Amino acid sequence: MKLAGLVVHGVQVTPSHRRILFPAVVVSEPAGTYPRFMSTTANDGTGSNATMSLCDSYQQVKERIAAAAEKSGRRADEICLVTVTKNASMDQIRELMGLGQVDLGENRVQQLTQRAGQVEEFLQRRMELSAGAQEADPLPEFVRWHMIGSLQRNKVRKAVELSRLIHSVNSLRLAEEIQQVSVKCDKPVEILIEVNVTSENSKQGIAPAAVRHLIDQIDTMVNIKPRGLMCMAPLMEGRPEQERLDGARHCFERCRELFEDIIRAGIGGNRFDILSMGMSADFEPAIEEGANMVRIGRSIVGESTES
Repeated sequence: MKLAGLVVHGVQVTPSHRRILFPAVVVSEPAGTYPRFMSTTANDGTGSNATMSLCDSYQQVKERIAAAAEKSGRRADEICLVTVTKNASMDQIRELMGLGQVDLGENRVQQLTQRAGQVEEFLQRRMELSAGAQEADPLPEFVRWHMIGSLQRNKVRKAVELSRLIHSVNSLRLAEEIQQVSVKCDKPVEILIEVNVTSENSKQGIAPAAVRHLIDQIDTMVNIKPRGLMCMAPLMEGRPEQERLDGARHCFERCRELFEDIIRAGIGGNRFDILSMGMSADFEPAIEEGANMVRIGRSIVGESTES
């Protein structure tokens, strides 16, 4: 599906051609090299699972992202891949960094705190070991942590301190808490509005009709910057594969239309440019419907490797 363009502030844009703008360095420490040895169970795109190296499964996902991007008239580098590390071992996280993956996501603040600390320790150790090395360090210079799961107000401080982007803001009360903490920490925060497109009781998120008003209110807060929308496809367990994918596509289409309406209205400013949709089971239709950020875990790292 080729996506139609919008004209915003005199410039033609669409979710399919909006480059996500992040600072060059967010959380950075020099790091060294390490061997690639982990294996994982990853979906091959046909519904079957095959055991392959983490490198192979990562590259396969990147190829699928590129193919889906091409279908919607985009380049692969216009899609930001957030690798979800919920089920990953620390060895896998290190290997992902070695493959150049800098955007990592966690569902829970407790695990985010643990993983961010482990990564920081690893980077510091590699910096010490690589000090004075003559060869250039091949690893990324930074890691961006994404808080992608539901966020309780009593866990906001750690999320603000550690996250580059909070994906799950779904109420004014949560936004106000983030604002208060960010002022105390003297750290501006970028967020996504979590939208419950399908109005499922089992899902978090704000109703589509209330999104504009929430963004207008957040725009008055000095330390919070709304960057876009996030949504999840409906739960359709036990349904035929094509029916499930069609349901996901319809959800993503509705979220993209809401995203475009907000841009047309000039709400959120000129950096309201992120549409985070799609996970392991449905990231291809999400990209085809306009997502420029996807959150993928299982298809890369497999099922849980830690107790």
